[in-house]
Amino acid sequence: MNDITISGTQSTPEIRSDWAAGQLCLRGDSYPENSYELFNQVFEWLEQFLAQQPDRPLSLEITLLYLNTSSIKVLMDIFDLLEAAHDQGKPVGVNWYYDERNERVAELAEEFREDCTFPFAIIPGQPS
Repeated sequence: MNDITISGTQSTPEIRSDWAAGQLCLRGDSYPENSYELFNQVFEWLEQFLAQQPDRPLSLEITLLYLNTSSIKVLMDIFDLLEAAHDQGKPVGVNWYYDERNERVAELAEEFREDCTFPFAIIPGQPS
């Protein structure tokens, strides 16, 4: 599977995947006109990784500053996919980084975490 590299814009996040590291990163603002069109590659990549690498850990690294409603729905679908993988014993997890001055993003991440049983960390600051 090819890795994803999508540059961020004013209204779309940077999206990068690293198959070898088992990592998918979303960074920036996310309020595109069509979230499902933007994130279709992300779903395909995740589904392929989970199918072809069942024993390798998968980490979703999120540093999103603002999300519109359709982006929130897409994330819910991504987390549902990760939850199903976790239920099958696959090692998946989320690290959600947030700016400490933006409590709303931390609250949103907490709302997502409440519905997930897989490891889900909410971390102040930027990823290292």
